Amino acid sequence: MARPHLLVDISAHGFGHLAQVAPILNELQLLQPALRLTVRSGLPPEILLARLHGEFDHIAQRSDFGFVMLDAVRIDHAATAAAYRAQHANWPQRVADEARLLSRLHPDLVLTDVAYLPLAGAALAGIPSLSMCSLNWAELFAYFFGDEAWATPIHDQMLAAYSSAECFLRLTPAMPMTDLPRVRDIAPVAALGRDCRASLRKQLACPPDEKIVLVAFGGINKQLPVECWPRSNGVRWLVPESWGIEQSNMTALETLRLPFTDLLRSVDALLTKPGYGAFTEAACNGTPVLYLRRDDWPEQDCLIDWLKINNRCREVDEGELASGQLQVALDDLWQQPIPPAPLPAGAKEAAAFMADRLEHEKAR
Repeated sequence: MARPHLLVDISAHGFGHLAQVAPILNELQLLQPALRLTVRSGLPPEILLARLHGEFDHIAQRSDFGFVMLDAVRIDHAATAAAYRAQHANWPQRVADEARLLSRLHPDLVLTDVAYLPLAGAALAGIPSLSMCSLNWAELFAYFFGDEAWATPIHDQMLAAYSSAECFLRLTPAMPMTDLPRVRDIAPVAALGRDCRASLRKQLACPPDEKIVLVAFGGINKQLPVECWPRSNGVRWLVPESWGIEQSNMTALETLRLPFTDLLRSVDALLTKPGYGAFTEAACNGTPVLYLRRDDWPEQDCLIDWLKINNRCREVDEGELASGQLQVALDDLWQQPIPPAPLPAGAKEAAAFMADRLEHEKAR
């Protein structure tokens, strides 16, 4: 019997979609060692390889764009509207082209996080499909553009594509998704890191009383004026190497050569924006979070509500980030009671569901 073949389409709108799907695929490959895995994504290969443990074929394409971003927390509404209108200008032909591509690849099952074009193409090609995420682009599109006269046909096509999937795996925490017909709730999904605190502090030559704070905005750049921040507040900041910062209280996180989840588990706090991957991984690894709210992003409310129950967290504003006056916020964060870390049971749960679907398709 031929090996079961799963094609996974992973959105390149930041790193959060990969953070969701990778633990599930890693568990699935343990359940089905013979699995043939094809990954289509616009994410760089090295980012995929850092998260996905087993072998896979990579198709370096992206089938969705989500939203056009000005930076990690601000949407370019005009450019996003134009991109969606272009995406749907000849939608039937686009779906037909996708169906032909999928037919050539001949997967037994298509999974998306969280593109909808592959779902429409799979339906036309007669290939079963699933989708998964804490959000979907149709719900977000309706939030931002639902009152526009041109938006209704596009939204209808998006919903039809999502509705063609056999099931939508709604990860905890998540948006309501009341418009989708077949939703299956899944426990939180997050990768667990190794505690490398002692070796990290040795590598950084940290004084005993120095705290380490990781700055990570999920793969979409948001440059902070960290060169203007105070240098003598007992905090070592780990910042992206691309910022080009060279000063005594800051270290480029890439130079540490640690997997991201190991780094996350080993620091004293994370500074980030609301995002599924960042929030669930921080909570499940026991790392407290400072977060900057995103400008008009409806998914953030369910994420923040969940984080407040499951982790130490505190909101900061643009003024605090501009000045670097974060000591009060950090002290408040570290003095909060520590809740029990949530269990990321969703990866095994979703992997078992997918394994059953693949076995069913191969038995047909």
